[in-house]
Amino acid sequence: MAKAAPLSGYAVFAALLASAGLPIYIHAPKFYVDEYGVSLAALGAVLFGLRLFDVVQDPVLGWLSERLRRARGLAVGVAVALLAGSMWALFAVPPPVAPLLWFGLTLTGLFTAFSFLTITFYAQGVSRAGQMGAGGHVRVAAWRETGALLGISAAAVAPTLLIGTGAPFAAFAAGFAGLALVAAFAMRREWRLPGAVQEGGFREVLSDPIARRLLIVALVNATPVAVTSTLFLFFVESRLAAPGWEGPLLLLFFLSAAASAPLWGRAARIWGEKRTLIGGMVLSILAFAYAAFLGAGDILPFAVICIASGAALGADMTLLPAIFAGRMAHVAPNAGRAFGLWTFVSKFTLAFAAVTLLPLLQRAGFAAGADNPPGALVMLSVLYALVPCALKLLAIALLAATPLTRETDR
Repeated sequence: MAKAAPLSGYAVFAALLASAGLPIYIHAPKFYVDEYGVSLAALGAVLFGLRLFDVVQDPVLGWLSERLRRARGLAVGVAVALLAGSMWALFAVPPPVAPLLWFGLTLTGLFTAFSFLTITFYAQGVSRAGQMGAGGHVRVAAWRETGALLGISAAAVAPTLLIGTGAPFAAFAAGFAGLALVAAFAMRREWRLPGAVQEGGFREVLSDPIARRLLIVALVNATPVAVTSTLFLFFVESRLAAPGWEGPLLLLFFLSAAASAPLWGRAARIWGEKRTLIGGMVLSILAFAYAAFLGAGDILPFAVICIASGAALGADMTLLPAIFAGRMAHVAPNAGRAFGLWTFVSKFTLAFAAVTLLPLLQRAGFAAGADNPPGALVMLSVLYALVPCALKLLAIALLAATPLTRETDR
C-alpha cells in the first residue's frame, strides 16, 4: 500500500483551492470594473451563467472523478495546470477579445478545474478519514479547512500587499502558480491510496433524508457568506468611506476564521458538531446585525465585526463539511458525485449573490468609487448586513430540525 501524505498536505492543497474560490468573487468583479469598465450587472450575469453550466458540469466531473481511480494522480496534475493557467489568463493577460468575453472564458477554465479538484479532494478526504477511526472526519476537516482559511486570507490580502509591484494582480497570479506546484507535490502520494470501491451516485445521496437536509442547510447557510463576500470591497470603500482598508480588514476576517477553526473542532468533540455549529451561526447574526448601523469612518467597530464574523465562518467551514462527510461515509462511501452536489451548492450561492445583488445596487444608483446618493448607501447596508442575518436565521431553523447524532452519523 502506498504511504499516505501527512495531513498537512491536505492543508496546503486546501489553501490552493480556497485561493481560487471565494477570493475570485471578491477581486475579479471589481478588477474588471476598475480596469476595463465592465458593468456590475453584466459581470453578475456572466457569473450566474457559469453556475447554470455547473448544473451539468459538476455532476459529470463527480462521475469522472470516480472513474479515474487508477489515473487520478495524472488527472489532478492536468487540472492543477489548468487552474493555474486560467488564473494567469484572468488577471495577467490583457484581454485579446472583449473583456467580458475574456472574463467568461478564463473563469470557465478556472471553475472547471476548481470543481474537479474540489470534488476529488473532498472525496479522497472521506476515504482517508475512514482509515483514521473515530473522529477522523473532524480531524481531516480541521486540517483541511484551516488550510483553506489561510489560503483565503493570503489571497484576499495579496493584491493589497503587492500594490508596489505596479501589477498586483499579475503578481498574485504568479504566486498562485507557485502555490499550485507546492500543493501538487504535497499531495502527490495521496491520490495513489486505495479509495472506496463501492459504487454510489446521486440516487444514494438524494434518497437519504438527512443528506438532503444537509444539502439544503449548506445552500441556505452559504448564501450569507456569498452575499458579504460579493459586497465586502464595495462596503468598505463606499459605506465606511475607507478606501485602502479593504486588504487589512479582509486579512483580519479570514485570519480570525483560520485561528478559530481548530477551536471549533475541539468544541465539537465536547458538545457535538450540531450544537457547536448553531453557536457559530448565532455569533454570525450578532456580528452582521451590528454592521447595519455603521457609517463613514467606523473602521474600528467594523474590525471587531470582522473578527467575530470571521470566527463564525470558521465554524461553518470546519463543521458543516465534516458533518456531511460523516454522513457520506454511511450513505455513499465513494463520495465523488456526492461532493459534486456539495461543490455545486457552495458555488451556486456565490453566483446567485452576484446576479441578484450587483444589479440591485446598480439600480439603486450605486457606482463603485464614486460619490453615491444616501439611498444607494442604505441599500448597500441592507444587502450587506441584514439580508445575511435573515438567511442565517433560516439556516439555524433548518439545522435544528435535522436529526443528527454521533452514534448514527459519525
